[in-house]
Amino acid sequence: MSGHSKWKNIMHKKEKTDAQRASVFTKIGKEMAIAVREGGPNPASNSRLRDLISKAKANNVPNDNIDRIINKASGADATTYEEIYYEGYGPSGVAVIVEATTDNRNRTAGDVRHTFDKYGGNLGQTGCVSYLFTDKGVIIIENDGEIDEDKLMEDAMEAGAEDYESSGDVFEIYTEVDDITAVREALEAKGYTVVSAEKDKIPSNYVTLTDEEDIKNMTLMLEKLEDNDDIQQVYHNWENEGEG
Repeated sequence: MSGHSKWKNIMHKKEKTDAQRASVFTKIGKEMAIAVREGGPNPASNSRLRDLISKAKANNVPNDNIDRIINKASGADATTYEEIYYEGYGPSGVAVIVEATTDNRNRTAGDVRHTFDKYGGNLGQTGCVSYLFTDKGVIIIENDGEIDEDKLMEDAMEAGAEDYESSGDVFEIYTEVDDITAVREALEAKGYTVVSAEKDKIPSNYVTLTDEEDIKNMTLMLEKLEDNDDIQQVYHNWENEGEG
């Protein structure tokens, strides 16, 4: 399984500006609001909320902010967000899936379409590229040089993981989406520090861009999409990302 998780982006979040951190807080808050609406405000019985609280803490969201988000989402006047996926192509046929959480479908669709058009992409119909991706859980553990790799692999498989990969700075552990929480909690109980535990979409094949203009446009397109507060994740099968 190819290591196409977002660990590099996760590491970079530690160095984000205040404005970018605020955007991360906003995005996590929207996810938490949906989790509360669907599963209730108690993280003990709501595994999705429990995972998001861990994600929020990993991104240095203060506990007061977390409590405020949960309380607001539990109220009668809570903003209603919906999750929407957009599919399309970047330059030279790179497959792109955009995961959005929005309270205004028209605004978000317009923003996404504009970004695709501006950078040489093409927003397509639902299903046009999703068949190229498989949903998996990806758990990231930072390689601090002190972890026994064989023991980690053994512990991960015992906890219910499907696959495992070492990518230099991190260990990537793959699970079924429904098993993310159980595997993460089992590993944390054994003393491992989890950097991230999230759903990811793993491409079945990759596209390499060689034209400099395509590479520039693809980079700008991803940055523009990821800077949009309505957009939670951008999945794609461009293998050049992070290599330059």
